[in-house]
Amino acid sequence: MSGIKISGQKRLVLVSGRAHPELAQQIADELGSELVPTDARTFANGEIYARFDESVRGCDAFVIQSHSTPINEWLMEQLIMVDALKRASAKRITVVAPFYPYARQDKKGRGREPISARLVADLFKVAGADRIMSVDLHAAQIQGFFDGPVDHLFAMPVLLEYFKKRLDPANLTVVSPDMGRVRVADNWSDKLGAPLAIIHKRRDPLVPNQVSVHEIVGDVKGRVCLLVDDLIDTGRTIVKAAEALKANGATGVVVAATHAVFSDPAVELLQSSSIDKVVVTDTLPLPEEKRFEKLEILSIAPLLARAINQVFEDGSVTSLFDGAA
Repeated sequence: MSGIKISGQKRLVLVSGRAHPELAQQIADELGSELVPTDARTFANGEIYARFDESVRGCDAFVIQSHSTPINEWLMEQLIMVDALKRASAKRITVVAPFYPYARQDKKGRGREPISARLVADLFKVAGADRIMSVDLHAAQIQGFFDGPVDHLFAMPVLLEYFKKRLDPANLTVVSPDMGRVRVADNWSDKLGAPLAIIHKRRDPLVPNQVSVHEIVGDVKGRVCLLVDDLIDTGRTIVKAAEALKANGATGVVVAATHAVFSDPAVELLQSSSIDKVVVTDTLPLPEEKRFEKLEILSIAPLLARAINQVFEDGSVTSLFDGAA
């Protein structure tokens, strides 16, 4: 045994892409760490370059990138940073993608369609990622697309803490905006001790070209409704749901979502009189022009920092969610 040398401590390294540097800095602050200085740039023809300004040999590296617009550029930048780490002899590389890119393309609904969420997992793997960490995946099966550990984090504890202080469960109904979110909404109703309602969208056979009639299953009259979803893109689904709830006698409508994608015209639509408040987390950057009076943004950095610390210390990520994972 005398010939075996055991060297010092493991080293945690945090690196960040350019999409959401504020979030990466908050994560570093929570961990009492610093971001590795990185020379990242885009050349005149659109090619991306990244180089780390200090050694990363033998480290446990976490590559933080939010996938906002322009999503393909930020995805490519993260892949290039992973490749740079692999070639610089990082010991383990974790992709931290709070909002997983292409998550909505998770299955073949029709012939000749791609499964782009799987392609993204393959790209991360080939680039050199050992594990992936993400928040509120659009579909849980995405975890199976990556051949390695996937830490699927939930923003629910962050959002729940906010709502438990501000909403009275005696007068509250949790609402799923469509059939696809029922399981998530059901979990919310359990945690808040409030009943569940479901909005069922269907075409009206008597009105041509009418997109849908909103049928509400559950009691919403005279109650405050909490609409829960994983992401808000253009906001059309959420606003239509809120209008249907108000038309059915709801006294208030509060919207909760993890990912504020907010593609146009979301900011305009979400200021609808049917919605009283919109509460999101900062998994994606929200510039000033995408903020409005009714919007509340909660920090996801403490949750990500705790998960990164558990992975680094070989602890349990599931324990962060009190069994919810």
